[in-house]
Amino acid sequence: MRGKPRVEAGVKFVQGNFFAGEAFLDLADARSRMAGWLATANARVHGTTRQVPAVVFAAQEAPCLLPPPGERYQVPYWAQVKVHVDYHIQVARALYSVPWRYVGAHVMARADEHLVKVYLRDQLIKTHPRKHPGGRSTDTADMPPGVEGYATRTVDRLVTQAACYGPSTGIYARRLLDGDAPWMMMRSVYRLIGLAKRYGAEAAGAACSRALDVDVINVSKIESMLKNATEKAPAPAGLAAAASAGRGRFARDAAEYATATGIRLQVMPGGGDPAAVTGGEGGPPARPGDRS
Repeated sequence: MRGKPRVEAGVKFVQGNFFAGEAFLDLADARSRMAGWLATANARVHGTTRQVPAVVFAAQEAPCLLPPPGERYQVPYWAQVKVHVDYHIQVARALYSVPWRYVGAHVMARADEHLVKVYLRDQLIKTHPRKHPGGRSTDTADMPPGVEGYATRTVDRLVTQAACYGPSTGIYARRLLDGDAPWMMMRSVYRLIGLAKRYGAEAAGAACSRALDVDVINVSKIESMLKNATEKAPAPAGLAAAASAGRGRFARDAAEYATATGIRLQVMPGGGDPAAVTGGEGGPPARPGDRS
């Protein structure tokens, strides 16, 4: 530390000989004027060394410098996060897995433009490629042994917990967890349970019931209904009818279609005979009332 005052003397020199008494229009103006001032300051004879700084730098210091990096410096993002029951952490709105034995622990995550590194007490325990917000990076090696049984037990517990807020909420949780990898949707169920706690069991149950009626399985839609207090509003008649009839969402009645000649299409029960519909092979469409 004996050389510290000598190093800081250069900062004092710049403050007193360049910045003192000056006013700059903006950063670009300051940089432009600094470049001109440096050319003069580095050409003077140093008061202590009695040498020209620019000559000493070119002859002794410049050859020892490493080449500048090819890309700009990445300022890392640090966050202390908790490892959830699904052995994932959330960093910058993306999910990353860590070894399952760290469930419940608080870890430090470091994220830059390319990598996410996870540390526990200064020890690196996991590295992932950086994902965009909403993305997920899961390493199967982080899963607990017998993950199927583990997931089944946790899924059943979550469904039971959600059902405490009403049967519709329990059914909605079960629908969320349907699939080959239910542990990937556990956070959505935790979010659903949190909404039920915040807005009440009755409102959450009504929102889930309405969403189930139109087969919309998305917790964000439940949250939107609860925020806007639209969970008890009747579903659009057309959409509800389509869902109850079991037809496609965009299916239309055949009577709504017409040919270029204005003749409406007719659907024959059981498919019918193509010849009867077209008026014979190669003939024009049959008109109502036409006889063979």
